Amino acid sequence: MWFVRFLTSSIGKKLIMATSGLLLFLFLCSHVAGNATIFMGSDVFQSYADELHSHPLIILVFSSILLLVFLAHIFVGLYLFFENRETSHSRYAVFNRVVKNSFASETMPYTGLFILAFLFVHIFGFTFSPKDVPISVTVKELLGSFFYALFYIVSFAMLALHLSHGFWSMLQTFGINHPRYNALIAKLTIVFPLFFLLIFGGIAFYFMTGLGASF
Repeated sequence: MWFVRFLTSSIGKKLIMATSGLLLFLFLCSHVAGNATIFMGSDVFQSYADELHSHPLIILVFSSILLLVFLAHIFVGLYLFFENRETSHSRYAVFNRVVKNSFASETMPYTGLFILAFLFVHIFGFTFSPKDVPISVTVKELLGSFFYALFYIVSFAMLALHLSHGFWSMLQTFGINHPRYNALIAKLTIVFPLFFLLIFGGIAFYFMTGLGASF
């Protein structure tokens, strides 16, 4: 089928990476908005979590779709990385990058795998936590551990590095590349990663330092 041939082509695989990356980015936006309620107090955060988990069917469907998106992003990303190493060409050689960030580009699979390891720890720690313990209590207990929280902060630093190249690559694949907008794009490749690092990392820092003792 032409559709299968297209998806398995070089352009098709880049489109899969860009589309899955966009979906993961949108998930991060919604996730950071919900998690930011932690700074409003345990009651607000617990209310948010209870409302979210009061729709188990929606959660199941959404989680299943998110898992498929993650798998597509991981496997296609690794395939493109090793394919491009063999050919010694950049994944997006057809474009001229506004801001050179070769370190972020070259470490994409490694930061990606680090993020994957973090997800396993995160899911194990929160998803499989005791059902009779409020999630707000679990958050405080886990992130109150210095080394656990430190691992979270390092993981979000890896996420920021990953996004600094991934966000740009996604926009280039979608054809968003124009002299009028390139300066803005260059800024967004820094602003968005730092924003996620500030909020997610800030939550871990909030508890590891004892600032969230009254949470």
